[in-house]
Amino acid sequence: MKRNSKTEMTAVRLRWQRFWHYARPIAAWLLSIGLVALVVVLAVRFVVSHYVSAVDPDDPTPYEVVIPQNTSAGRIADILYHACGEDEPGLIVSSASFKIYVDFVGKANSLKAGTYRLSKNMTIPEIVDVLAEGNPARRTTRLVVTEGKTVEEIAKSIRDNGDIQTDADAFLALCRDAAAFQKYPFIAELPNAGDRRYVLEGYLFPDTYEIFTDSTPEEILDKFLTRYYEVYTGEWVSRAEELDMTRDQVMTLASIIEREASVPEDFSKVSAVFHNRLSKGMKLESCATLNYITGQDRYTFTADEMAIVSSYNTYLNDGLPIGPISNPGAAAILAALYPNEEYLEEGYLYFCNGNPKESRALIFSKTYEEHQENVERYRQYWN
Repeated sequence: MKRNSKTEMTAVRLRWQRFWHYARPIAAWLLSIGLVALVVVLAVRFVVSHYVSAVDPDDPTPYEVVIPQNTSAGRIADILYHACGEDEPGLIVSSASFKIYVDFVGKANSLKAGTYRLSKNMTIPEIVDVLAEGNPARRTTRLVVTEGKTVEEIAKSIRDNGDIQTDADAFLALCRDAAAFQKYPFIAELPNAGDRRYVLEGYLFPDTYEIFTDSTPEEILDKFLTRYYEVYTGEWVSRAEELDMTRDQVMTLASIIEREASVPEDFSKVSAVFHNRLSKGMKLESCATLNYITGQDRYTFTADEMAIVSSYNTYLNDGLPIGPISNPGAAAILAALYPNEEYLEEGYLYFCNGNPKESRALIFSKTYEEHQENVERYRQYWN
């Protein structure tokens, strides 16, 4: 006997309804679990990317961080957050995220006192691992780098310091190695770096530094270069662009000004003379560059010395030398960027020393004839 097709369809529908009656709660439960998992994954990714990951994955600049004895996790978080200065992003995105993380992983009481070198490209887990491993306090000493010192003079200061264990010769070798400091954009972009006496000449910023007595040459140079990076502001970058000068040209000119001028009021005047000579296509004829070549600090030079073949010789070559001849301070850099307006407009082109026993101020003139008269008047005091 044949079945009624309508009856069969009804039976199938009833079976599906019965199946869906039991399956629907399971499907809803699985869907809910999936949505919760998705939300959790998205939330974790958000937290990691905004609160746990590195502040700047591309910035390996080391910062010195000192954690005193008996410092709480909350206080350590504050130290890390403000480690790079009040106006700069810290080593962590927020103090709260650091505190939550160390509590979550159970390391809040495992963070050790000491002196650490940390950077913005480190994540919170990486920083916590370093602090948990510990780093005993290191003995420090003071190193004073005065304006206008050369790389070799700084190396001598390191050698003469009785506490610093760094090899001064290794320090000098590193100052020639451009490849070792490519993480600093202002070094990476230097033209003709391989032809310079010292690649880092001009960029070891003069200041008073606290140096670990067991510092490596790299650690000391990182301190100098990091300080330079902090000091050379965006305003100076913009001003250099207004003058159509590169950063390296500014530093090269500043290094000459630093060695030529001895009194503060002369810095911008010397700068004006050099700017005027550059704009007229005249040679700078700076004795400071001959001092750098010969290693002798003198007022006068022979014709043979002025003819020494060197890319630093401004008596022989047009324009600026191949690179800086000293490490200038902020005053000299400002002078290079902002030459004396009066001396610019009136066209001063020359200067010479006066009587050093009476004054370190320079004698300026507009014409070669005036300059020669000044030279004849004061030459007797230069030996």
